[in-house]
Amino acid sequence: MQTVLSLLKKHGNSLLKLLPLLAFAVPLLWLYLLDPVSFELMWKGRTFQLFFVWLIALELILSWENIQPNKIAKPFSARNLAFITTLLLPTIYVVLSNYLGLNAAIADAARQSGITWADSMPLSTEYLVFAVFFCLTVFLQFGKKGLADFSVPAFFLGAVGVLYTIDNVYPYGQFTPFQLLVPTTATLAAAMLGAMGYHTDLNVAGSMPRLTATDPANPLRTATFDIAWPCAGIESLLIFAVVALLFLKRMPISWKAKIGYFAIGAAVTYFINILRIVTIFTIGMNSGDVQTFHFYYGPLYSIAWIVAYPLIILGSQSLWRKITSKANAKQPPTAAKEIHT
Repeated sequence: MQTVLSLLKKHGNSLLKLLPLLAFAVPLLWLYLLDPVSFELMWKGRTFQLFFVWLIALELILSWENIQPNKIAKPFSARNLAFITTLLLPTIYVVLSNYLGLNAAIADAARQSGITWADSMPLSTEYLVFAVFFCLTVFLQFGKKGLADFSVPAFFLGAVGVLYTIDNVYPYGQFTPFQLLVPTTATLAAAMLGAMGYHTDLNVAGSMPRLTATDPANPLRTATFDIAWPCAGIESLLIFAVVALLFLKRMPISWKAKIGYFAIGAAVTYFINILRIVTIFTIGMNSGDVQTFHFYYGPLYSIAWIVAYPLIILGSQSLWRKITSKANAKQPPTAAKEIHT
């Protein structure tokens, strides 16, 4: 017992830093045991929550020496009791939603409000509630600076919840602001399919562009899909914008470099969205499992890139510093100036 207490005293500060991660790891593990299939879906599933946990871990790694928990003056102070309660809130929410009828109540309320995809509202609400709980936990533990340090995972989770809610309320491309970019995306996808040798027919007259691709060597191999903003990857562009802007804001580099990094990342994200649509059509023409790709592997293209891009930025900055330091080391010393008296 004394050994355990000594270890807690020695590593207590490190354990406190890990509490926001543990506060969500436990309920997510519980949700996985309840519904493992939901973690296999990128769109309208819980795979994004795994990326949320990954982002928390990344922030802890990058800011481990800088972030410091608030000092515990009185163990049973109102602030500490509020913090402990906040840590338990995600788990309490899982119990309320899955065992005490909260999810059913949310779906019923959404159905009565005329929301088309009312059955998806509990998941959207879960994302939004978890985002709020995370902000409360970070604020009580690290203060206002903690909210800035952990803004990326908080905004990421909240953004996904908002996107799910918008698609539930305005399905099938009815949310016009997000749908504006879709015709251009569909046109570029049709051009790429044409470059691959397929015949394409694109109709942009309706609310959703309808694209048909046919293999000229075998006219029976054809695929037709309507393209809405979730299918075109608009959500990945929005998530990229949130993550990249918040990440680049903290980088000690010039604003020109930040603009360059953002522009390159956005262009790659947009190209990946086009590639995702092209892949869906090639799978459809080959009678493959379009639904599995559409709901899991397709979004994984963009999210894997978005998650990896901050690491790419850090790696490129480290490489650039090494190159410049070596270049400076090879330069001959400046000749000393003669001083005439």
